[in-house]
Amino acid sequence: MTVKGALFDFSGTLFRIESTESWLRTVLERSRTVLPEEEFVRYARALEDAGALPGGSAPLAVPPPLEEVWGVRDRSAESHRAAYTGLAREVPLPRPEFYDALYDRHMEPAAWRPYPDAAEVLGELRRRGVRIAVVSNIGWDLRPVFRAHGLDRLVDAYALSYEHGVQKPDPGLFQAACDALEVDPGDAVMVGDDQRADAGAAALGCRVHLVEHLPVDRRPDALRAILGLLPDAAATS
Repeated sequence: MTVKGALFDFSGTLFRIESTESWLRTVLERSRTVLPEEEFVRYARALEDAGALPGGSAPLAVPPPLEEVWGVRDRSAESHRAAYTGLAREVPLPRPEFYDALYDRHMEPAAWRPYPDAAEVLGELRRRGVRIAVVSNIGWDLRPVFRAHGLDRLVDAYALSYEHGVQKPDPGLFQAACDALEVDPGDAVMVGDDQRADAGAAALGCRVHLVEHLPVDRRPDALRAILGLLPDAAATS
């Protein structure tokens, strides 16, 4: 297999969102709201169980009124916000403005950390002449996150679900990424953390490599294995 393009998922693959506790604490501190620690922990746990933090834990259960928007949450910015603020509103927070504030916080570059080996692996792929795209189910523009962490220079293209109106595992999003890179899907590898969503690339003939969606400090070097899988990468440096 000659690898000319590498497609990467965003959340859980190249970057990881902050913890639910950090997410909530940031919003509370900005509003100068002080809660007893026991109450804070209770709110954070309830938000995590609700799946209210995009990029965090999946909901334990999606409330019936949200099932429709949840199923298409990554097809538009409006659906994404409605789905996640809707889940957050299942938790009775002290002030109503916290729900939108929490959603806005998760889009900030400071809320995300790259995995320790992300820059190294992206840089080595580029050195080998492999073109790189980020393929993400998302409802907002993640490019500022890559710029803030110095990784945008290592990415050739972005295929974001809300910009195309289609979400993984639909092959259309992977095809859009390959088209942007000008590579044939058969010459590309998709790297992600979701067996259902990311493995959709296989329908086009892409090779698929999965990593575990773990906290940053618990997954220091999983992406490096990709370099060993690509002995045929074009060396055009």
